[in-house]
Amino acid sequence: MTIYRFKEGFAWGAATASYQIEGAYDEDGRGLSIWDTFSHTPGKVKNGDNGDVACDSYHRYKEDVQLLKELGVSTYRFSIAWPRIYPKGRGEANRLGLDYYHRLVDELLANGIEPFCTLYHWDLPQALEDEGGWNNRGTIDAFVAFAETMFKEFGGKIKKWITFNEPWCSSFLSNYLGIHAPGNKDLQLATNIAHHILVAHGRTVSLFRKLGAEGIIGIAPNMTWAVPYGPSEEDRKACLRNIQWTGDWFKDPIFFGKYPDELRECIEGAGATIPILDGDMEDIRQPIDFLGLNYYSASINRYNPEAGLLKSEPIESHYEKSDIGWPYDAVGFYDSLRYVKDKYGDIPIYITENGACINDAPGLDGRVRDDRRIDYYKQHLVSLSRAIDAGVNVVGYMAWSLLDNFEWAEGYDMRFGLVYVDFRTLKRTKKDSYYWYEKVARNNWFEVK
Repeated sequence: MTIYRFKEGFAWGAATASYQIEGAYDEDGRGLSIWDTFSHTPGKVKNGDNGDVACDSYHRYKEDVQLLKELGVSTYRFSIAWPRIYPKGRGEANRLGLDYYHRLVDELLANGIEPFCTLYHWDLPQALEDEGGWNNRGTIDAFVAFAETMFKEFGGKIKKWITFNEPWCSSFLSNYLGIHAPGNKDLQLATNIAHHILVAHGRTVSLFRKLGAEGIIGIAPNMTWAVPYGPSEEDRKACLRNIQWTGDWFKDPIFFGKYPDELRECIEGAGATIPILDGDMEDIRQPIDFLGLNYYSASINRYNPEAGLLKSEPIESHYEKSDIGWPYDAVGFYDSLRYVKDKYGDIPIYITENGACINDAPGLDGRVRDDRRIDYYKQHLVSLSRAIDAGVNVVGYMAWSLLDNFEWAEGYDMRFGLVYVDFRTLKRTKKDSYYWYEKVARNNWFEVK
C-alpha cells in the first residue's frame, strides 16, 4: 500500500459550467446563447437534447451547494452565463441575472466554499453571434465590458477568475471541425476566432489590473498528450503538433508573445492567416497569476500526410477508453504537467478539469457502483502527486464534474458526474466515486493498495 499526501492548503474542488447545469434558459430575462440555438437545431445534438432544463441548478443551487459541502471540497468552479447578465450581449445589465449569481456565491461562502468563477464557458449570446460572433472584433469589446461588470459587481466576493475555458473548443472544435456551437467548418474563421479570444483575454486581464480588483486571474486551456508511435522525427513532430494545437497555440502568445512556429506554418500552409493587428500581441501578453489546465485523455500518434490539418494520425492502442470513447493514460497527465513546467516555468497551476465519462446507472438498491471512475481518479491523482514531487507547482485540483449534466453535442447520454442525475425527475444520487473523492478532499491524501 502506498499513501499519497498533498501539501497543506492544497485546494480540492469540483467544477461545472452554466449551460450544462443551470437550465431556466428563458427565465428572469436571460437571452439566448449560441448553445440554445445549436441544441434546438435538428441533428446537431444527440437525441435532440438541449439545455433548457439540464440539471435545473438555477432553481436547485442550494441543494447542489450542500452536495459540495458534504463532499468536503474547499472550492467550486462554476461559470457565468453571459446572456443571463447581458441578454443581447451588451447594453444594460440584467439585474435578475446578477441576483442569481449573488445568491449562488453567497450560498457558497456561507458554507465555507470558495467561488472560482469562469467568465466564458462557451455560451456566447446569440445576439452577438448574429453580428458575426467572435469573428467580429466588436465581440472583444462586449466581452471586456461584461467582465468589468462582473469584477465590479462581485469584488471582494469572488477572488479567483478564469477568463476563458478551453479556447480551442470555442475556436477550432466549434468553427473548423464544426462539432460544437455554432457548428462552422472554416479554418480561417476558426483561426480568426482563436486570435480574437486571446485578445479579449489579454484586455480583460489588463482591466482586472487597472481596476485593482482583489484576487487572481488566469485562463484554462485544454491539455492533451500524444505519444509517438515510433522513433522517427516525423512521428515526434506529429505528436507535438497535437499538443500545441489544443494548448500551446493559446499559451505561447500569453507567455512569449508569439504563436508556435511549426504549428503556425502548418496552419498558414493550409491557407489560413492570423489576423494580427498592431498592439494585439502586446494586449495578449499580459502576465497571468495562474494557469488552469483541463486534462482528460492521451493518444498514440504517427505521421500521416493524409491525416488532416496536423498530419497526425491517432492509432488504436492498449489505452483504456472511457464510455465517451476517449483513450486515457495517466502517465500522459504526468508527462503533460512536466512539459508545461519545462516550457512555461513555475507558474501556479490549477487542474481545473479532470475526470472520466463512466455511464454506470443505479442498481436495484439505488447505489451507483462506478468503480472505473474511481480507478481513473486514482491513476490520475498518482500522476498528479508525482508531478508535484517533481517540482510542478500545482496548487489545486477540480474534479469534472460535480453533476452528470448536458454533455454538449453528446446530450445526456454521457455522464461525468460524481453525482448521478435522473434527468426525468432531477433527483441527485451520490455515486461511489463521490464518497471516494470525499475522503481525498477531507483527508488531503489517498492510498493505493
